[in-house]
Amino acid sequence: MILQRWIGPTLLSAAAGTLLSAAAGTLLSAAAGHSSTISKKGSPFTHNLTHVCLFRSPSDRDGMAEEAKKLAGYAAVDNHVQNNQVVGVGSGSTIVYAVDRLAERVRQEKLNIVCVPTSFQARQLILQRGLTLSDLDRNPELDVAIDGADEVDAALTLIKGGGGCLTQEKIVAGCAKHFIVIADFRKDSSALGQQWKKGVPIEVIPMAYIPVSRAIAKRFGGEAVLRMAISKAGPVVTDNSNFLLDWKFEHAHNWKEVNTAIKMIPGVVETGLFVGMTVCGSECVLWDGGW
Repeated sequence: MILQRWIGPTLLSAAAGTLLSAAAGTLLSAAAGHSSTISKKGSPFTHNLTHVCLFRSPSDRDGMAEEAKKLAGYAAVDNHVQNNQVVGVGSGSTIVYAVDRLAERVRQEKLNIVCVPTSFQARQLILQRGLTLSDLDRNPELDVAIDGADEVDAALTLIKGGGGCLTQEKIVAGCAKHFIVIADFRKDSSALGQQWKKGVPIEVIPMAYIPVSRAIAKRFGGEAVLRMAISKAGPVVTDNSNFLLDWKFEHAHNWKEVNTAIKMIPGVVETGLFVGMTVCGSECVLWDGGW
């Protein structure tokens, strides 16, 4: 496992124990106290190639957040996208920077890149940036998928779906040889629920939202609430014409078991729990906005 952190203009490689200057490329000795690791002894994650990039910005956290997102998105594309690849394009605000950098590299380096979207938003981004659009019918196997996350815990279990695209995001991620996740310091936690307070998104068939909501609350506690739209009357409708429940759980669970159990409830399409998707060469790119 290789752990990397973006610290201002520098890159710390905890696995190598060295500090590299991103600007000058000079080799320096590692600063004590900066290295860290995600892997745990006996954990299946110790066998994966996992990169974690955390960008530390000055005290103006809000003002520097966008710049940090940009650096993380650029790093994901620069480090993990190569010529003649099929790339899964995630959804959300962070992905915009990754797509911008991808389009820039395609123009400058004359790369042959095919993009598979995870949502209507991703599809529009691909087309607007002049990239080649494809789908899983034509390209069922992807070289890499790049996406964001709403929360990442110590075991690299993710909560995704704050933007309502969880089903297509999980399908595309599952088809990729490498899954690159970009998340900022606000999404990094030791246990799910510490940072993300809006619950686990669950996509459901519209006619089943009440039975599914009741079944989840009865079995696992908490409350599964129908997500309501802001700029339209009624509930949020996904790209798949379904509804979304946001399950606000009360305590930590065995997320693998809970994910499987919820998916077995009739009417559930998919959950926003990404469990064990780090097993097949997945990687996580984080940036830290505080010192």
